[in-house]
Amino acid sequence: MKLRGDYHTHSIYSHGKGTIMENALNAKKAGLEELAITDHGYGHRLYAMKREALTQMREEAKIAERESNIKILIGAEANFTSPNGDIDLTPQDIENLDIILVGMHRFVKCKTKDFFTFFLPNILRKKASKNQIERNTTCILNALDKYPIDIITHPKYGMPFDVERVAKKAIEKGTLIELNESKMCFSEEEIRLMVDLGVKFVINSDAHEPQKIGQTPKVFEIVEKYNIPKENIFNLK
Repeated sequence: MKLRGDYHTHSIYSHGKGTIMENALNAKKAGLEELAITDHGYGHRLYAMKREALTQMREEAKIAERESNIKILIGAEANFTSPNGDIDLTPQDIENLDIILVGMHRFVKCKTKDFFTFFLPNILRKKASKNQIERNTTCILNALDKYPIDIITHPKYGMPFDVERVAKKAIEKGTLIELNESKMCFSEEEIRLMVDLGVKFVINSDAHEPQKIGQTPKVFEIVEKYNIPKENIFNLK
């Protein structure tokens, strides 16, 4: 199996270690045809990309495209900011980006009430309650209705939810469910359920270092172990 593109990678514009050029050249070495630079959304307290950097990122991407001969997308891995499904991108931000990823992260700017009722229970949980799972599920469903989300990143990582309901909504909205190399939280039962429903997956590295771009051996093992059909995976060659 080989990837056509890696659509979840980080650069020095958030907390990745590589420049856009370094990421692109390593993507080329990995045999990719496309690469998405998806640094953290503007509401992250520690690692947010900056709106004023977008023009520079675009300029660097154009140069890197010429050097690497691969297509480069500039996007964001947005953050949930409330249990209502809000994220830290404005409509204008979304218009200015090529690809929108969304996931649950800590250290996100939010209302104090939402921190204690939504974020903190997910951070401290040992075993999620039914109310917590319902709250998380509603958050994701609302976000998919509100925003043109291309990919849900590292699903269930720090945010347990009802996989069947989210999968059905993702299918309805044309949103890809990520199989993340470093943060795989689905059970065999959940994967088989999503395959049966017809979910479209995307395999991503979530690379924070250039040399890890396009490297997803753990996910490939899962694809083979559970016989996930290749036609269910967006970015396989």
